[in-house]
Amino acid sequence: MTALPTSLPPGPTPPSGLYFGWVIVAASTILTLLTVGMRMGIGPFIVPLSQDLGFSRSLLSSIVAFGMLCYGLGMPLAGWLVARQGTRRVLLLGTIIVVLSCIWAVNARTPWLFFWSYGVALSLGLAFTSPVAVTPMISSWFTRQRGMALFFLSTGSMAGIAVMTPVFTFTIARWGWQYTLLGFALVFALIVTAMALWIVRDDAPEHTDLTPAEQAARRERLRTMAGQPAAPSLRFAQAVATAPFWQIFLGLFACGFSMNLLGTHGVPMLMDHGFDAGSSAGGIGLIGLVAIFSTLGLGKLSDMVPRRYILAVIYLVRGLGFVGLVAVIHHWQLYAVAALGGIVWAGSIAASSAILGDLYGIKLVGMLYGCAYLGHQIGAMISSWLGGWAYEQFGTHWIAFGAAAALLVLAAGVSLLLPARLASSAR
Repeated sequence: MTALPTSLPPGPTPPSGLYFGWVIVAASTILTLLTVGMRMGIGPFIVPLSQDLGFSRSLLSSIVAFGMLCYGLGMPLAGWLVARQGTRRVLLLGTIIVVLSCIWAVNARTPWLFFWSYGVALSLGLAFTSPVAVTPMISSWFTRQRGMALFFLSTGSMAGIAVMTPVFTFTIARWGWQYTLLGFALVFALIVTAMALWIVRDDAPEHTDLTPAEQAARRERLRTMAGQPAAPSLRFAQAVATAPFWQIFLGLFACGFSMNLLGTHGVPMLMDHGFDAGSSAGGIGLIGLVAIFSTLGLGKLSDMVPRRYILAVIYLVRGLGFVGLVAVIHHWQLYAVAALGGIVWAGSIAASSAILGDLYGIKLVGMLYGCAYLGHQIGAMISSWLGGWAYEQFGTHWIAFGAAAALLVLAAGVSLLLPARLASSAR
């Protein structure tokens, strides 16, 4: 079997004055749009899949839910592979898996075949091309503006949900779900392969995006530390045993719990409270629309103040927003709460990955981010179940949405306790 290339001639030279790291961020954002858009844009596929294959809604929901877990389980593996094989190889491997699994899913006619093709294989391929695969590379290319770069990357997630869902709806109505899935595989393969071969570069410049003055300050700091013994670096098992990792894990659990609860049960909850379908969908959609633009401002702010403060504010405001969404009774209240929630909707994942890079270093950030993101997917699975079960049992949405609010407020408090740097005793 021919080995995948590890180095290639550089692609087109970017315009003078443009730091190439931003080209990498832009390409990675498009990649995130595609991967998250497919993973979170399952809604338009449900009805045609059920009608064509004869699967019940509950069976399809179970396959999708297990696929979310496989997506989360694949992320630590993706981070581990990136650390050992490089970003390019992992992206190309993930692309091959995505294409083959889409072809397999289109030809599947039994629940088990669809489970293995769409639920397991496609989820694994998307995990290998998820933000986890490119976060270590972006972190290595940025020092001064690392927060901004990672926050920009997270806009791809919001854009993926906002763009791919209507695209899938249109293409399924016109050509059917099979051709839609195959068309996605073709477009995905072309874009990601081009990115992997001509844009991906793991070897960042020595001084990354630091200004000349900051480079001089770094050289002076290194000269000062030259005679001092170097602090021993952590191994992966040691890093996972430290408290800050589990603080981040808890925060991402609350993030996944809340995001998936809103995505799955937000519109039904608002309709149960008297809003029409259009207003309910519009209110939830406004959250994602505002998040696309507000994330850039949060990224800029995260490079100016301690990131743990940004993360705490994100979780706190989002928690209050969940209380507000259940309590609103007028349309203007719904849109006001949605706009406020959208300001902080997409920043927690970016801030968490940036903090992991700050605390544990670039070499470990991929694996640690992948493991911490598993908490996000576990929370997503639990909230999907709790939202439906609690409403059927007790006739209220306050249990699930109140749990999300409580978890987010708890995550805000825990985030404030994150250290600015890892204590020497932890090393």
